[in-house]
Amino acid sequence: MTHPAVSTAVDLVDAPLLYKGKVRELYDLGEHTLIVVTDRISAFDYVLDPAVPEKGNVLNRLSAFWFGKTKHLMENHVVHIDVDQLGGIARDKEALKNRVMVVRKAERIDIECVVRGCITGGGWRQYEQTGEVNGIKLPEGLRKNAVLAQPIFTPAAKNDVGHDEDIPFEQMQELIGAELALELKEKSLQLFAFAREYCEERGIILADCKFEFGLLEGKVILIDEIFTPDASRFWAKENFALDIEIDSMDKEPVRTYLSASSWDKNSTPDPLPAEVVEETTRRYLDIYHRLTGNSL
Repeated sequence: MTHPAVSTAVDLVDAPLLYKGKVRELYDLGEHTLIVVTDRISAFDYVLDPAVPEKGNVLNRLSAFWFGKTKHLMENHVVHIDVDQLGGIARDKEALKNRVMVVRKAERIDIECVVRGCITGGGWRQYEQTGEVNGIKLPEGLRKNAVLAQPIFTPAAKNDVGHDEDIPFEQMQELIGAELALELKEKSLQLFAFAREYCEERGIILADCKFEFGLLEGKVILIDEIFTPDASRFWAKENFALDIEIDSMDKEPVRTYLSASSWDKNSTPDPLPAEVVEETTRRYLDIYHRLTGNSL
């Protein structure tokens, strides 16, 4: 049974709203921050209607799952994910169940740490034009979706307005300092290697992913979300092929529908058809089950 979609938690939480992103909402709990993962879905920089049932539950539960799995590699910001511990702050515990995460307040490092294990997406577009990705020279003759001999670290400078900007590692060092940049690079590659092996055992290829890090009392910790369909590109092994657009295990039905529609990508699109929403819910539930072995 799927639960009704939650498009905002503003009326469900009795705490000040700090920030409303495309999917996540942050509420101030004093010492900590409450993250509520809604079922909103975005594509091509637009938040779409309607929200996708269970999407936020999957994203939050998967992040919690991976934060637990990787804590031996890297400390993270999670305090707890128990809606009952929120007491009266949670006005509707049933609606918020599985989609809340109470976290420590860290100072965000304004770099998106991207690791690519395959040459695809934006990385492939760079390579086609220059033979490089973020200034990293790659072998000639690579084909789209090819697995790289070694994963590469390709950071982006975070922009709160507009797109994040791909930058060479040297520029990242200039922005945040050489020592911190090297630590983030090493941790990102280590985390990616761990998750890629885990996914491989479950018939999934982790093509690429992104991390965000923060500083807490001078120490680097993992924040935001990790290894979710919104922060990673997962491919089912059985769908892998070179030179094609591989159907990824995420909101692909939405992107496919919008790309095939007459929408101009410069105005608010019409509501998504019910069958596209249902298929997207199914995708999120499927990746959750394949990665954790559990059902929501």
